[in-house]
Amino acid sequence: MKAIVPTAGNGTRLYPHTHTKPKPMVRLAGKPILGHILTNFRATKVDEIVVVVGGPMQNQVIEYAQENYSDRFELTFVEQESPQGLGHSIYQAESAVRGDSAVIALGDMLFQNGYRTFLEAHDALSNVDGSIGLKRVTEPHRYGIASVENGRITELVEKPVDPPSDLAISGVYVIEDTGHLFDSLEHLLEKNRRGAGGEYQLTDALNLMVSQGSVLGMFKVDDWYDCGRPKTLLEANRITLEQMGTGASETSEGNVIIEPVDVGTNVTINESVIGPYVSIDDGATIINSIVRDCIVGRNTTLRDATLTESLLGDNSTVEGEPNSLNIGDNSSISISQ
Repeated sequence: MKAIVPTAGNGTRLYPHTHTKPKPMVRLAGKPILGHILTNFRATKVDEIVVVVGGPMQNQVIEYAQENYSDRFELTFVEQESPQGLGHSIYQAESAVRGDSAVIALGDMLFQNGYRTFLEAHDALSNVDGSIGLKRVTEPHRYGIASVENGRITELVEKPVDPPSDLAISGVYVIEDTGHLFDSLEHLLEKNRRGAGGEYQLTDALNLMVSQGSVLGMFKVDDWYDCGRPKTLLEANRITLEQMGTGASETSEGNVIIEPVDVGTNVTINESVIGPYVSIDDGATIINSIVRDCIVGRNTTLRDATLTESLLGDNSTVEGEPNSLNIGDNSSISISQ
């Protein structure tokens, strides 16, 4: 089985961090978002990953995947030259995937349950051409929405003004009839049928499949984390650190470490309280600071700072007494009292 992972979006909701790295390369709980996605595929029957890349920073994605996952997967990279929506992104994988069964996993989504659970749920369905993970939500107008009868999807619509149900598409899809999927995507592009946001929507292609007789089932998704926004990125960091079970809290050498915490290599921590829910990338320095519920970037320096619910990019410096920050790479902030 193959997996398609689209990574070519602009990541505007995570500015300023995505000015200097693709969204799937933003780090949480010890590795980039993309790393968590690919790691979760290790325990599945997926043997080839097709990564859709794009933009001037795509080499970061390619180099990271090749360096860390080429031992487990055959890796194929296809380029989306311009971002025109998720459907357009998936269509770029046609030459690598058509005719094979595939799971589509969005490059900014993490799940409390792994992909193995979803694939097992799909395999338990009978006589389907594919299946989609769904979850009930309180604001269905913000999502792609499915109507379901007797366990079969009857309609799909992206971000409807008047939602027909509260079953949201969660960002994981298993497709057996990939030929029909790519035919449907091609139809949207040829007819210039753009959907929500003026983009080619995967939801619209899947709905076209249903209208033409494809049988799509559904499986339950308990919780997902859209890592494309600062608030949910921090939430995903918290949940992932808890699942990692990083050890017991400790006090040593003037520091207090309150687990769960993930600390990279060559990190210096002096006279500080760290945790809970802190991810610290390689080469960071934290001195006389209190850091809780934060993601601290590579080679970042904190001195005399108290931080909570903050995202700090690589090579940034914070000195003083801020409470909550969202700063990108190579930033420097000094706050005097």
